[in-house]
Amino acid sequence: MDDVEQSIDMHVKLPQKRFYRQRAHSNPIADHSFDYPLLPELSKWGELYPNIGERQVEFADIGCGYGGFLVTLGETFPEKLAIGMEIRVKVSDYVMDRIKALRQRHKGKYENIACIRTNAMKYLPNFFHKHQLEKLFFLYPDPHFKKAKHKWRIINPTLLSEYAYVLRPGGKIYTVTDVKELHEWMCKHIQEHPCFQRLPDSEAQKDILAPKLLDSSEEGQKVTRNSGDKFMAIFTRI
Repeated sequence: MDDVEQSIDMHVKLPQKRFYRQRAHSNPIADHSFDYPLLPELSKWGELYPNIGERQVEFADIGCGYGGFLVTLGETFPEKLAIGMEIRVKVSDYVMDRIKALRQRHKGKYENIACIRTNAMKYLPNFFHKHQLEKLFFLYPDPHFKKAKHKWRIINPTLLSEYAYVLRPGGKIYTVTDVKELHEWMCKHIQEHPCFQRLPDSEAQKDILAPKLLDSSEEGQKVTRNSGDKFMAIFTRI
């Protein structure tokens, strides 16, 4: 890389979240306008990953927020392709712009992460083949406190069957929340599903991602600033 290229790279600015603010909650049941493939083989992954080659996306961060954990995921597993899926327009725009800026500032890096705006509750099987994914992440999902809205929660019996379909045997689901009731809800429903088994906490703590799950995301950092509790669980696809 010559001096001119280095100078340009040093002056690439990362996007500022204050220009991408959006309300924290989005109705996943409402009709939004999304582009999505009719079949997984029609997914245009090559447009998102410059050097995808023969690789497939293996990690999915569902509701990736502002992308803090997604970036950490890409740094931790440079050979793996990870996708962030976010329903909010401005938030997903921020993550896309953030990744673009990171790629410009660090030539050859961050080409293994990408973000798309979509509703994972509706279209996950449109993007992924059976048993394609190795890891699924649900970090600080919307708790939808009202009982009438529990059906909107990203972890529910119907969706768990879809997660079991796209997740390979031996793959893992990771959940983190600062809401104890939601933690108990997610653990209960995942453990009741015949395709999943919870890892003992002692084993979960040994996972390379365990410390990163709690604080890499912007939401996790906010919980830390507010001295809030965090509840983590990891489940294996049987």
